[in-house]
Amino acid sequence: MSQETGHKASTQPKLNVNSLGFAKAESDTRVVVAMSGGVDSSVCAAMLAREGYDVIGVTLQLYDHGAAIQKAKACCAGQDIYDAQRVAEMMGFPHYVLDYESNFKESVIEDFADTYLQGSTPIPCVRCNQTVKFRDLLQVAKDLNADCMATGHYIRRIEGPDGPELHRAFDGGKDQSYFLFATTREQLDFLRFPLGHLDKSETRRLATEMGLNVASKPDSQDICFVPTGKYTDVIEKLRPHAATPGDIVHMDGRVLGQHRGVMYYTIGQRRGLGLGDDTGTDPLFVIRIDADKGEIIVGPRKELERSKLWLTDINWIGKGEFGPELDGLPIKVKVRSTRPPTPAHLRLSKDRIIVELDEPDMGLSPGQACVFYAPDAEAARTLGGGWITRTE
Repeated sequence: MSQETGHKASTQPKLNVNSLGFAKAESDTRVVVAMSGGVDSSVCAAMLAREGYDVIGVTLQLYDHGAAIQKAKACCAGQDIYDAQRVAEMMGFPHYVLDYESNFKESVIEDFADTYLQGSTPIPCVRCNQTVKFRDLLQVAKDLNADCMATGHYIRRIEGPDGPELHRAFDGGKDQSYFLFATTREQLDFLRFPLGHLDKSETRRLATEMGLNVASKPDSQDICFVPTGKYTDVIEKLRPHAATPGDIVHMDGRVLGQHRGVMYYTIGQRRGLGLGDDTGTDPLFVIRIDADKGEIIVGPRKELERSKLWLTDINWIGKGEFGPELDGLPIKVKVRSTRPPTPAHLRLSKDRIIVELDEPDMGLSPGQACVFYAPDAEAARTLGGGWITRTE
């Protein structure tokens, strides 16, 4: 019997796996591509269409773009929707615009305003990926009977021994793993990131080669719903009576002055405190924000150092499950998107999750993300992360 079984196995034809990981022809593989109108998502969609996939482009209208189109580098505005449509027309695949303004306002913009008013620092791009894009849009892709959803993010999805893994992009300068740490295992199973192995210059070269109208379009620099580049304008509009003046207090207890409202200040801020020259010899920085008392606490730069981060809402996509057995685990972490991963350790107990940094860092704030990476030299694999609630 074993010989017969072996003979049958050897005569079975091998299934060819396409570039998206499916054992079928590209034309039979439906992929929904999230298109912002920028060069990255446009190349992602055009490249897959050129390979013969059944591509459907979807662009989300996330806010009233009437005011925002005056800002050339704001994403998902009117010009961006038009650009995405032109790419779809040129490459011959269908394109849809979905009005997600109410979803985006509730899940991202309202959270953005409330987080600042609580004295914390929000990261709206993570919230957008976590909710509108990888929750709402992903469900739309499934409703369209797609095999997967692709985006133009610079990050790599690699099939590991226990399922798909998330790895930092080949182009370290464009790596977006920090903004995608909240991607769940279920979402990762459905998502694809075709640009993860490219650098940005190669992406632009492909855009030029395919004749895309966005080949030389500048990258988005600002938060998409802050067309003026001034985040307080958004908060003032959403919460017109929320700016309550209060005391600026030195760490030694001295009241040094008054502030306009906690939403105008961030941890690590030095300029714009309005304290004059009679506060001492050392420059003063915002060390802590006490929203309950309405106080801005200031002190010398050295007081910004933090080595312990209390976290909540952990998303774990590393090996196994997140639990007590990971206590003491060496990892690397990012607490800012532009910083390289640095060594740290996980400390878990029944009622708290703490990351201990091997070397203190400065300017860390509640509301920021702490993203976990494998502790090897390259720190390539993203293990998940959580939200900072307290620093020490």
